[in-house]
Amino acid sequence: MRKLCIDLLNERGVTLEDIVDCVVYLQKGYNNNINPHDIMEDVLSILGKREVQHTIMTGISIDKAVEQKTFGDDEIYDIIINDAGLYGLDEVLAYSICNLYGSIALTNFGYIDRVKPGIIGKLNEHQEDRCNTYLDDIVGAIAAAAASKSAHKGA
Repeated sequence: MRKLCIDLLNERGVTLEDIVDCVVYLQKGYNNNINPHDIMEDVLSILGKREVQHTIMTGISIDKAVEQKTFGDDEIYDIIINDAGLYGLDEVLAYSICNLYGSIALTNFGYIDRVKPGIIGKLNEHQEDRCNTYLDDIVGAIAAAAASKSAHKGA
């Protein structure tokens, strides 16, 4: 299933290298010896967890269904397609990834969700026919979890 999830991410325009770049962004001020190869191993490890795989598949499925206008009624469609500020279920789904990696992952996620570096910012750009409401948070959560793994190794 890890390969399926990597393929789904790629299909939506997200590479593993994009996620590694976000982890480097999170860790650059704390780790002078950051190694992208080691981070890639952490990302792959995270993507190997069944809970993470389920989150990726669920979030991308919701985003796709919204794009195809087959998810719910007009009201929920408008909320999700516009990533309404008071709609927090996308973040709640992403928390399921962070919760596997402790409080550092949660605080990293809050930060990365606010500043939206790299691919997360690109995913957050609202394109008329594209919905990444869940995906941007899922990618941020994977990066936050990998940064937490990196931080724990250096502790």
